[in-house]
Amino acid sequence: MNDPFDELKDYLSTRLSRNGVRNILLGILAAVFIFSTLFTVAAEEVGVILRFGRYVRTVNPGLNLKLPFGIERVTKVPVERQLKLEFGFRTDKEGILTRYEKKSYDEESLMLTGDLNAAKVEWIVQYRINDAYKFLFRVRNAVNTFRDINEATMREIVGDRTVNEVLTVGRQEIATSVTVMLQTLCDQYETGIKIEQVVLQDVNPPDEVKPAFNEVNEAQQEKEKLINQSKSEYNKVIPKALGQADQAISQAKGYALERVNQAKGETAKFNSVYQEYVKAKEVTRQRIYLETMNDVMQKVGRKLITDEKTSGILPLFNLGKEGLKSE
Repeated sequence: MNDPFDELKDYLSTRLSRNGVRNILLGILAAVFIFSTLFTVAAEEVGVILRFGRYVRTVNPGLNLKLPFGIERVTKVPVERQLKLEFGFRTDKEGILTRYEKKSYDEESLMLTGDLNAAKVEWIVQYRINDAYKFLFRVRNAVNTFRDINEATMREIVGDRTVNEVLTVGRQEIATSVTVMLQTLCDQYETGIKIEQVVLQDVNPPDEVKPAFNEVNEAQQEKEKLINQSKSEYNKVIPKALGQADQAISQAKGYALERVNQAKGETAKFNSVYQEYVKAKEVTRQRIYLETMNDVMQKVGRKLITDEKTSGILPLFNLGKEGLKSE
């Protein structure tokens, strides 16, 4: 006969073992439920919720809830982070001493300019995702599509310009034009991408033609140097000659004005004298004679005045050089 205490003991151990397994299963189920329901979105991200693969809502940063067990899935999109794409090169390691990959990306960077020359263009595009829904669902593989748009746009802009513009003065204008065209295409294709900046990193002729291109650049620089020297010499000589010509013309005009004014003054003086002469001819004639003699006699070194009625002994005058000098 079985001991009642042994039967009770076996019964309780069986029940407890079954309850322990069930509790463990319930605990695992609860943990799975909690972990599949709660999720966190970082400060620079938004969460896009899909229910059975269909978009239902977008949640903001922080702790959020979704339906568990795979009914709803979340895709996190970094909408506040600045992203970038590199063309013609790849960064291997960023830091104080940035290291780049040694692999060549000529298929991206080699382009044909408008004057049928080749140029190797390397650039960076910085962008943000401003619409997570469009970025995920309006375009398939938005990043690869965006890369293709970048390359096509840069080739079009470079193809409309000469190699000198691409390599020198036109770089900023090219970057601006690419930025505007890229944004237009991104809006048109509804990629959900906002362009922040396009930066031309390095623009050079291909390695095979660099020596010849450098020689052409040196010749052009020498040409510009000679032209600038000629212009400098021109700016020195021509303004000086023009100034001298203006000075001569001004002097001639002044001399002419002086002569005209002098002639007018003499004419007025003569007319006034003539008017007085008409009124009293003898008196005026005598006055003019006396004034003229007064002017003439002042210029004579020695004056000898004799009376024409003198008779008798002939006066003797010391007409030697000493007498002349004494006067």
